[in-house]
Amino acid sequence: MAGPGWAPPRLDEFILTERLGAGTYATVYKAYRKGDTREVVAIKCVSKRSLNRASVENLLTEIEILKTIRHPHIVELKDFQWDSDHIYLIMEFCAGGDLSRFIRMRRILPEKVARIFLQQLACALKFLHDHNISHLDLKPQNILLSTPENPQLKLADFGFAQHMSPWDEKHVLRGSPLYMAPEMVCRQQYDARVDLWSVGVILYEALFGRPPFASRSFAELEEKIRSDRAVELPSRPLLSAECRDLLGQLLERDPLKRISFERFFAHPFVDMEHVPGPESLCKATNLVVEAVKKDQEGDASTALSLYCKALEYFVPALHYESDARRKEAIRAKVGQYISRAEELKALVTSSNKSLLQKENPARELLKEMAKDKPRLCAALEMASAAIAKEEEGRDDRDTLELYQQSLGELLLLLADPDPDGPSRVPERSDKDAGGAVHGQGGAGGARPEHLYLAVMPGSQPAGCCSPPWRCRAKRCRRGGGRMSLLSQPLWGTGCVRHWCHEVLAVLGRG
Repeated sequence: MAGPGWAPPRLDEFILTERLGAGTYATVYKAYRKGDTREVVAIKCVSKRSLNRASVENLLTEIEILKTIRHPHIVELKDFQWDSDHIYLIMEFCAGGDLSRFIRMRRILPEKVARIFLQQLACALKFLHDHNISHLDLKPQNILLSTPENPQLKLADFGFAQHMSPWDEKHVLRGSPLYMAPEMVCRQQYDARVDLWSVGVILYEALFGRPPFASRSFAELEEKIRSDRAVELPSRPLLSAECRDLLGQLLERDPLKRISFERFFAHPFVDMEHVPGPESLCKATNLVVEAVKKDQEGDASTALSLYCKALEYFVPALHYESDARRKEAIRAKVGQYISRAEELKALVTSSNKSLLQKENPARELLKEMAKDKPRLCAALEMASAAIAKEEEGRDDRDTLELYQQSLGELLLLLADPDPDGPSRVPERSDKDAGGAVHGQGGAGGARPEHLYLAVMPGSQPAGCCSPPWRCRAKRCRRGGGRMSLLSQPLWGTGCVRHWCHEVLAVLGRG
């Protein structure tokens, strides 16, 4: 609020209250429109006495550009007026402050939050780029936030902005040095790509809490900017590969090697297709309509795919929606679609498993034979689940553990063929076992260590000359030092898969 001796200018249509900020030749106030509406606005008051030729040019440029553009992520110029002492720009009021303050209060932003802001900034830049406008002074202080909660980013302060074609080049020094591209600081020719460097600096500051060239003096800053060394990214916090890739391409010192606007807008981390906006809900709804249609036709696989694609648009739609009741209604619908997608996923997985079982009649017969043996049934179910996961491409630790548990149980059952009662799996002769058990009467009396050699003579995985727990090949030890049910080191999925299939094959042949 104003202190003693402070008095804002007077305007007939507005009541000016607190001062929001001040610059070289302008002061910004919060104000209310007189009358019933009580509309809240921000008024930029420019003292005519403080204007020189350059500042007049900047002011006229800002008015000219803001009068002609309307975009949800660019601060709106509602009107402008003047009197004998001041020029007034009546602007959209942004209650969330600026991005610099937002970052400072949180120290660093999570990648997810930084990405949402980047997407909104990219939308504003795309709009400007399509109109051949370059901002030339991008920095967190010139990026405003609509509200304190769930803010929308608003690009402001177009005093240095220029109408620039892609081939236009300038020599004039403009903008804030901390966020300026090296070619501007070095007073070389520059073009619209300087805005992309500034975007990289802003993203860097949001993620790491400080700009890449933070310095105590302008001389130190200039030295860092003029250096030929590549900009290094801190190892912490951990960031996605896509985020690091984009940062590296934005903070390229050589403007000719720097990412282009086209590649920036198409970059997977920016992901312009799923930016929160008014069209997000429409796209999600259209996909859901198609999903329901395919669902009714019995095409579960296509319906599942469409539901999943729709959910990718519902997430930004929820981010964009500001009305609490509408947001809750969308959230409820999304919950229903997620439930249906889970049902379809189970159905599709079940269908795949059925197809898999039809292709393995020996295993189906084995399950029928093992109906009265709960332990054997459980082991076979685990093996089938592991194989189904593998068929889906989920060759991960869970798959590996399922293989292990199944294999351990099957081997123990082979070693002790009567854990649940009389065995339906007949003993195999020495001849069947290739003589490996040397007259031990089949698998019945063999210890688990010998069972591998007994039931799978000469069938070790390529590169393995011993059972998995003795194998030292890298691909057989991907699981680290965990212990299996056989109290042996965990081995790789490929190795376990091979032995498990062989055990199932032997049991099936039995």
